[in-house]
Amino acid sequence: MSGKTKTPFKALNICVLTISDTRTAETDTSGQYLAEAVKQAGHRLADHQIVKDDIYQIRSLLSQWIASDEIQAVITTGGTGFTGRDSTPEAVAPLFDKTVEGFGEIFRQVSWQEIGSSTIQSRALAGLANGVVIFCLPGSTGACKTGWTQLIAEQLDASHKPCNFVGQLKDVNNMSCQSRG
Repeated sequence: MSGKTKTPFKALNICVLTISDTRTAETDTSGQYLAEAVKQAGHRLADHQIVKDDIYQIRSLLSQWIASDEIQAVITTGGTGFTGRDSTPEAVAPLFDKTVEGFGEIFRQVSWQEIGSSTIQSRALAGLANGVVIFCLPGSTGACKTGWTQLIAEQLDASHKPCNFVGQLKDVNNMSCQSRG
């Protein structure tokens, strides 16, 4: 090492949002996976909700989380495809202050190894809004596992080098946040 000290892990307050017209708390395997992955990584699950695939319901809840002084990251699952009411990108992108251009590109590249050309139908995206990073993943549990393990987990870990998103997020060191999920 070049004399640099390792940045310690910092637990973040993370919300999980499932966007679906059909999933319930019992059938939401993707949201359940993400909620557990967040906790297993040492972060705090601040909230876990399911909303209909409706632009205004999605924006309403996300806007509350973005405005909160307690939330640093949000991971959504669902609504990123091309079928019927899939509207996550249309709902979320206008909320971004900055878009994480490479997230969707890298997600599709990694997914190519698992699902081949079907990955072009994913409109996964990410961005920053008011000090909150938002990652939007497809609704399949496999896609959520890929997104979490291959991209998101490292980017929400302050010890990941050469860079991660933790330094760009709200500092909530003195805030308390109880799990509601």
